[in-house]
Amino acid sequence: MGRSAVASAGLEDVRVGPRDPRALIGSHNGVCDADGAGPPKALRGRGAATNRTGRFEKQARATVDDGWGAPGDIQALRTEIHTERPRAIITRNDSPDISFDRSINPYRGCEHGCIYCFARPTHAYMGLSPGLDFETKLFVKEGAAQLLQRELSAPGYQPRTIAIGTNTDPYQPIERVYRTMRAILEVLSAANHPVGIVTKSALVQRDIDLLGPMAERGLAKVAVSVTSLDPVLARKMEPRAASPEKRLETIERLAAAGIPTGVMVAPVIPAINDEEIETILTRAHARGAREAGYIALRLPHEARELFAEWLVQHYPGKARHVLSLVRDMREGKLYDAAFGKRMSGTGPYAWMIGRRFEIALEKIGYAKSRTRLRTDLFTPPAGPGQQLSLFQL
Repeated sequence: MGRSAVASAGLEDVRVGPRDPRALIGSHNGVCDADGAGPPKALRGRGAATNRTGRFEKQARATVDDGWGAPGDIQALRTEIHTERPRAIITRNDSPDISFDRSINPYRGCEHGCIYCFARPTHAYMGLSPGLDFETKLFVKEGAAQLLQRELSAPGYQPRTIAIGTNTDPYQPIERVYRTMRAILEVLSAANHPVGIVTKSALVQRDIDLLGPMAERGLAKVAVSVTSLDPVLARKMEPRAASPEKRLETIERLAAAGIPTGVMVAPVIPAINDEEIETILTRAHARGAREAGYIALRLPHEARELFAEWLVQHYPGKARHVLSLVRDMREGKLYDAAFGKRMSGTGPYAWMIGRRFEIALEKIGYAKSRTRLRTDLFTPPAGPGQQLSLFQL
């Protein structure tokens, strides 16, 4: 194939094989579509522009214009909702570089369509594409609240903070209809179980009536993800997420309700949004955020090609530079999944990002320690067929 377009975009370390649609790309300075005519066109309201084949598929799929119809003939992608019936709702982990050992994700896939999302490759486990499928083929976890109630009432269950929103946003648009997150919060509130939430949606404000009283009991905190304050950049990266101003407003309303509120500057993308770190922290603090964290751009598996496509669509002049800086933070690769390295990266550029963040936190006045939630109030829900004790009546 010679020097490929992918290589010229800085993706030399990603394998190209017969199953990979990149075997069909042309020789432009970037990632091209299947007919080699240029980079795939951005789709209105979507983060990804293609449905790249998942890594477990034996055959590659590619959309090709046959020349018979006009671009207007292609209908806009509609979001499809499917139900999933999991056997458990709490996911356990023993990762040494994260602060929680259990989490809940009410939905699989995310309509926000954030192009940088490290959870995109999980759709490959469903036989679906981490590209457009991830943001258009969504799965609702049916009976999530009932499963949670059953798991919390299991003999020997020991409460620790449950993190929600670690993979996909619990307040993505379909939550308005399915209210799965709301039902989960109702179970946690009734059981006095601690919860930490990460979201970039203003819809979390709907549940202040639950989160406020939980926070009074030391049971809830929320981190709002703010990737950029530039509405144009945010719309390109996160096409169906709340605007930057809406997120700042959300921080303000949560904090005003007495809910411990933080800001997540995530992901930090070199030469795209890293210059905004201090500004985001300053604006969020002014609206009530008292804790803050950041995560460097993570590009596991198919996320690498999808992000490279996005760069060429929107920032063709600096695509190579951005990926070069990502490599500088990942020991010459586009991603390193090693514990202790995956969240912040390594090397001089990663160190500089971390140091800037630390200095800004101290200068602005963020809390030096994180809010600790209580576990001593936990009361196991009554399981099926169980009677409440006199102390629970």
